[in-house]
Amino acid sequence: MTHADPHDPTPRDLGFAMPPEWAPHAATWMSWPADDDLWFGHLEDVRAEFTALIRTIARFEPVQLLVRDDESETDARARLAGADVTYHRVPLDDVWVRDNGPIFVRREGGELALTDWRFNSWGGKFNWENDDRVPDYVANHLGMHRWALPFVLEGGGLEVNGAGVGLTTRSCFLTATRNPGLTEEGYAALLADTLGVQKLLWLDGGLENDHTDGHIDTITRFTDETTIVTSVEPDEDDPNHEVMAHNLIALRRMTDVHGQPFRIVELPLPADHLEGAEGRLPPTYANFYIGNGFVVVPQYGDPNDAPALEILTPLFPGREVIGVSSRAIIEGGGSFHCVTQQQPDGTVWSGD
Repeated sequence: MTHADPHDPTPRDLGFAMPPEWAPHAATWMSWPADDDLWFGHLEDVRAEFTALIRTIARFEPVQLLVRDDESETDARARLAGADVTYHRVPLDDVWVRDNGPIFVRREGGELALTDWRFNSWGGKFNWENDDRVPDYVANHLGMHRWALPFVLEGGGLEVNGAGVGLTTRSCFLTATRNPGLTEEGYAALLADTLGVQKLLWLDGGLENDHTDGHIDTITRFTDETTIVTSVEPDEDDPNHEVMAHNLIALRRMTDVHGQPFRIVELPLPADHLEGAEGRLPPTYANFYIGNGFVVVPQYGDPNDAPALEILTPLFPGREVIGVSSRAIIEGGGSFHCVTQQQPDGTVWSGD
């Protein structure tokens, strides 16, 4: 495994690009929740939901689980006994590995490397120094080439369709606390060089009170190369209504790299307002995670839980669409996609 410098070839130079989430996985990387204060006293309930989530994923593919100390590892091993889980002792601040973990890239021959972006906890909102080191650990563990990049980028802030299109939000990427001065055009060039995004599409914003500043993976997702599912809020008095309606209009005007429109599928937000320790929570069904033969969808004990599953199931033929409770996990501000990071199937490329 070698480290890149600014004069080294970019991933694009060497034929690497980020695969879509539905491409075959070698494993799912996750982190075990450990800090009761971060979960506002709900750690036990959160760990119970993590257990159900990890056991679900591990029925279909291996889980690589980061644990930060003796207590975490002992607790996780007891709850997950018999599941296909490998444990890694790594210093951690939190569990949002979608954002602080590596983003893997693959090239046509099946070789796999990773990109390591700076993570600053969504603009310095929480502690992040330990979490920012996770991609380096993963690269060393796998013996994999790592491109260390001097830009802040969270995996939850970008969706790709595997056919050259990326989707993000201005409310997240253009904040002054991430990459000051980096414009939409600058991001387009950067993501073309690093992740193979040929066409970067922008929505304006995300959910109310989302501490990520509106990650795309909480509202709008690709389900295949040509289909986008997007969150809608029918209640005109809800603060999310106008933003989601504006996003829907924008999506219907967008096209792929060939100029073809996307199929747009509407997905309701949960009907009930959920309040947490710091105000309204941002529950969403769009924060599902796609794996080998399955899609796991957050559920909240809400009237829209079942309708959301009914909408998503036909979008994933050949995959089992599974609802799992995320009522406690959402207290931390995210859900299943936020706490997972896929390692695509492929052979490790060390850069040599």
